[in-house]
Amino acid sequence: MPTILKTYGLRFFFFSNEATDPAHVHVEKNNAYAKYYLSPVEHAFSFAFNANELSQIRNLVQQHQSVFLTKWNEFIGQ
Repeated sequence: MPTILKTYGLRFFFFSNEATDPAHVHVEKNNAYAKYYLSPVEHAFSFAFNANELSQIRNLVQQHQSVFLTKWNEFIGQ
């Protein structure tokens, strides 16, 4: 479960057992959780984040999309 980015108290990471899913990143902060697909950037689901936080997360995923995709491909081995 490698952490790819930590910023604004958010942790962006992958799970190792999700190679068959489209490229995505998980995000957590305290007891809140979200998942975003990377290409295109799309909100999959979330729990306990408010609308402003989800907007911030989406912006961060868009800003770091190429890095996340590179790390996904390295980690998943594609």
